[in-house]
Amino acid sequence: QVQLEESGGGLVQAGGSLRLSCATSGITFSTTLMGWFRQAPGKQRELVARITSSGLTIYADSAKGRFTISRDNAKERVYLQKNSLTPEDTAVYYCNAVPRSGIQYWGKGTLVTVSS
Repeated sequence: QVQLEESGGGLVQAGGSLRLSCATSGITFSTTLMGWFRQAPGKQRELVARITSSGLTIYADSAKGRFTISRDNAKERVYLQKNSLTPEDTAVYYCNAVPRSGIQYWGKGTLVTVSS
């Protein structure tokens, strides 16, 4: 059974930082495409960042220069370091995994609230 569990969300002031973590199980992590998505109130879920099995990364324009996605294959975890947060970053952040099967898996999400 595939499980993705996010942690690290919370309330932070504008300009602050947070580090999200996603613990995984039930997948061959080292060969899995991992990513972070977010969904703000009243908006559709959107991509924040992805990282391939070889460590290549892509970012949404809103995340470039402020967010960093990374992975630890030994710990089977993926991280999202978020700096210079703004109220527009307030959202539920979801961990996403796409193994070689092509099936997408999602975590339950962690809420990040950025106060002005």
